[in-house]
Amino acid sequence: MKLDILAIGVHPDDVELSCSGTILKHIAQGKKVGILDLTQGELGSRGNAALRLQEAAKAAEIQGVAIRENLGFADGFFENNPAHQIELIKIIRKYQPDVVLANAVSDRHPDHGRASELISESCFYSGLVKIETELDGQVQEKWRPKAVYHYIQDRYIKPDFVVDVTPYAGTKMKAILAFSSQFYDPDSTAPETPISGKDFLHVVEAKMAILGREIGVKYAEGFTVERIPGVEDLTTLL
Repeated sequence: MKLDILAIGVHPDDVELSCSGTILKHIAQGKKVGILDLTQGELGSRGNAALRLQEAAKAAEIQGVAIRENLGFADGFFENNPAHQIELIKIIRKYQPDVVLANAVSDRHPDHGRASELISESCFYSGLVKIETELDGQVQEKWRPKAVYHYIQDRYIKPDFVVDVTPYAGTKMKAILAFSSQFYDPDSTAPETPISGKDFLHVVEAKMAILGREIGVKYAEGFTVERIPGVEDLTTLL
């Protein structure tokens, strides 16, 4: 299955928190969108890997993505090295996405920036014919996405562009809440984390509102670019 967009996150819930509004918008436009999680988030203070996989499947169903896979890299201990790059290249060549959405270039959690580099470099190397890969016994063809865009996560980064996600904000919040073990629960005895506080989801909404204000809409999501994007029609810009 060829994808139009592949959204990659190092932890299950990274994509939902940061760019699921954009995913929902493009699915509504008829695009094929998939999600790839690099790890099972097993080092998270709340829940466990098995539960996170269940939550990820539920979130995928809410969003209506075409596929969701998990590479099972070691949470916290994966590296941007040839072995990890090859596994990621196999997925990129398998689904041949035109656009890849990737973790923030830098953030509070060190996994995010490291994953950003891993994803970006793997997308480039995936286009090199002399890097040979096989999947399910089949030799894969080279494939390089047209663009890699990095979503914004915990720390504010000035976006290079934003996407109006106003009609999809409610469904985005439902997809986020599929990861219920991660967020506020007054009856939970699990350790408190930076995202388990009572006000955290209001912060997610506020970030969308701040970016939306920049283009005169209610809610938006922001991205940074690796190369300057081109614009075909000035009249479509918000």
